[in-house]
Amino acid sequence: LLSSSSGLTPSNQKFLNSYSSCCSILRDAHHILPVLPQNRGTLGQSWDPRLPFPLPSDSFKYLGWCDIEEHGVRGNQLLCPRVREGPSEEELFFRKEEYTLKRRKQVTDTEKWEKRLQENWENCAELNLSFQDLGDLYQVENLKRILHRLIRVEKLWLVDNSLTDLSAIRLPRCRELNVNKNHFTSFRQLPKIPQIQHLSLAENNITSLRGISDFRHTPLESLVLQRNPCEFQERYRQKQEFKRDV
Repeated sequence: LLSSSSGLTPSNQKFLNSYSSCCSILRDAHHILPVLPQNRGTLGQSWDPRLPFPLPSDSFKYLGWCDIEEHGVRGNQLLCPRVREGPSEEELFFRKEEYTLKRRKQVTDTEKWEKRLQENWENCAELNLSFQDLGDLYQVENLKRILHRLIRVEKLWLVDNSLTDLSAIRLPRCRELNVNKNHFTSFRQLPKIPQIQHLSLAENNITSLRGISDFRHTPLESLVLQRNPCEFQERYRQKQEFKRDV
């Protein structure tokens, strides 16, 4: 390898010059006076003068990843996407955040179809939709809309989403499902999972083992039920280890 008298290779010297330039820019940034965005008047009372002024990017904070223009990312390329939608228009007005509405527009049928193709949930094989903060009903409905499309998913995580009933969902190829820290009270509230091998239901509210026998028709190998009320049932362990030939 060629090296300079300083002991640095040409590539290292190039990196060092670039790094020094970046440091210089960051150093100068401390002396730049803050400039308020031009749309300051549209923010209304949503700005608290005790807090830093809202950034220009705040107008994008309720957009989903597939609503941002000029990128070609598809759903099956993401392992942990945020799929919850932004607040409704009524909620935004209530929060005095109507300034974000300027980024929303009427969507044509063509754009809806393009969005569906971009989401591409049908081709997801492994997906983590945990911690989605589904505080409103329309957020839950949007998640269920996506779950209906996961016809090829094999590994799925839905941890801590306050879910109560997914019995209308069918996941025909799902082999591993983690729904820890939700609000399921019965096995009958789970999605249809005929190929399930590993199911984790820890920290839910399963009170009874009624319905567990339905899994005898599946290749189930492991079932996690820690910290559910059913753990306190008499002969809990014997009932959990059901016979496949029953």
